Amino acid sequence: MALARISLEPPPHIDPTKATLAYGRLAIKRLNRELHDAVLLTRQRAVKALCDYLHDHEHIAEAINEDVVTSLNVLLKDSDVPCRAYATECFVVLCQHELGRVAFLDHNILQSFLNLIKLSEVDIVRLNAQKAIEVLTTSPAGALAVVENGYIPLLINCARDEVDEIKIVVLDTLNHCLSFDTGKGLESGGMPLFTQLLSHESPEVRARAAQNILRLSVNPTGKQGALENETIPALVELLKDNSETVRASAAGALAFICTTNHGRYTTLNAGAIPHLLHLVDDENSRVRVNALKVITCLSETPEGRRILLDHLNTITSHDKDVNAAVAKHAKIAASVITWKP
Repeated sequence: MALARISLEPPPHIDPTKATLAYGRLAIKRLNRELHDAVLLTRQRAVKALCDYLHDHEHIAEAINEDVVTSLNVLLKDSDVPCRAYATECFVVLCQHELGRVAFLDHNILQSFLNLIKLSEVDIVRLNAQKAIEVLTTSPAGALAVVENGYIPLLINCARDEVDEIKIVVLDTLNHCLSFDTGKGLESGGMPLFTQLLSHESPEVRARAAQNILRLSVNPTGKQGALENETIPALVELLKDNSETVRASAAGALAFICTTNHGRYTTLNAGAIPHLLHLVDDENSRVRVNALKVITCLSETPEGRRILLDHLNTITSHDKDVNAAVAKHAKIAASVITWKP
């Protein structure tokens, strides 16, 4: 299903004219000065021109050296929507570079972003702010900073309340952050929310919800939370999803939950084995690997082993799969299924 795109329709006098760029190394200096101008039109033109200028990666270091980050931080509090929108877009571009991420953290921009992700802010500003945070969290230092600044509970709320386009970005950010701190995600109600999102109409949301359940299930408390919130039947249902990304993420989450006996038997009782055997022949190698991991876990139960012995050929046929990871996990699954005391 296609999502409606959030975009900014700037006032007609901003984009066509923009700010006149000075030559060479003076360009950033002039734009930086105009970002502080008392005239709104000058600020609008300057931040729009700067946004375009930063898309050339050669200008990133120069902009940081001229302390443009401080000027943009001031613009984040501007009363004008286009100024805030283009300022946040500048941070999206800056955070795509290591120098920009370091400057973002050094200037504590995360504190300024706290007000920009609230639902009282306009859509385009929230979207750009969430995109900047998501790009920031692709680096370990950035993800850790987001966790330490108390963003996980806020992001969980955003994942529940936001429009779909922003929800997808937020779920990506959480996926990065929960690898550092699953506890905060569980305390903030992450497991019931992600379980609810497994039935969302968008496959992109469903896949990301399953991936975040996987993150939370690394924690033993998360595995228990999956059992308490009826997460396993919802994941088993997604093994039949039309999207291969959703199928792969659902199987991956089950593989983590099934490391406990309670998780294995709940998955067995949910009727997962027929779907998993079908996924062993899936065209997507990630789906095949994750399905084999779950099958291996289920075959550690007497009931699961008894069922899977009748389908051993389906698994051993992948011993020489073109994908090395699939071949490896097929051999492991076969050895566990055929194990005798």
